[in-house]
Amino acid sequence: MPAETTNRDYAYGLARAFGGAIIFALPLLMTMEMWSIGLYVHPLRLLLFILANFLVLVLLSRFGGFERTASLTEDMLDALAAYAVGMVSSALILKLFGLFSEGLALDELVGMIAVQAVPASFGAMIARKQLSSGEPDDDAEKAARSAGYAGQMFLMLAGALFLAFNVAPTEEMILIGYKMGPWHTLVLMLASILLLHVLVFRVGFAGQEEPEGYGPARRFLVFTVPGYAIALAVSLYVLWTFGRVDGHALHVVAGTVVVLGFPAAIGAAIARLVV
Repeated sequence: MPAETTNRDYAYGLARAFGGAIIFALPLLMTMEMWSIGLYVHPLRLLLFILANFLVLVLLSRFGGFERTASLTEDMLDALAAYAVGMVSSALILKLFGLFSEGLALDELVGMIAVQAVPASFGAMIARKQLSSGEPDDDAEKAARSAGYAGQMFLMLAGALFLAFNVAPTEEMILIGYKMGPWHTLVLMLASILLLHVLVFRVGFAGQEEPEGYGPARRFLVFTVPGYAIALAVSLYVLWTFGRVDGHALHVVAGTVVVLGFPAAIGAAIARLVV
């Protein structure tokens, strides 16, 4: 392929990446809780979350990065590019909103951009699928099918992280957890599991084809139950990163995790629509 064509395609992919970053991160860029989290989040927790997000982006690149890749090195470069796009777009939007005051310390500035860059980088990575001209992405579909069971579990994790991150910073997660009693928590867990199973195996969304050789009971035990466990684990990790579980009693933490696990389970179920 001529270098000119390759550069043009990369430029188009980069433009889509910026579009995806802004579209997917804009609700959080305009959320006060996200601004404040960047100011007080523990640096080590933030660094760990950034590294975890980078790993997710590397793996996600194989399923639907903003350009086609053929090796682990290209996937890593794709992930670096996506995170760079997320940082630049987040910084520009935050600056446009006048959120960088003169008295803002450097570490606070870096924290604000780093936190906002996580959802922005996710949007940049999946921009090729979401913002392309509509042709089916055969490479991504082949990668998803060839990834096997582990790949399906990873896509559930990515989907859970994507949707959970959008609501995890809000105080409402903790408030709902406080207001819910034990029976509410149990019913919400059952509803999350049921909804996850129905969305994956009953609605017929694109990319949600039923695995061959699996009966209803086996599909539930092998896909739905682990998928919900992943949603809960992702919810707990995101809440811990943001300091939302610090100093709270165990039952409050459990209730908040179950509350956040509801959107996380939906994200896990519709992962193939997003990625």
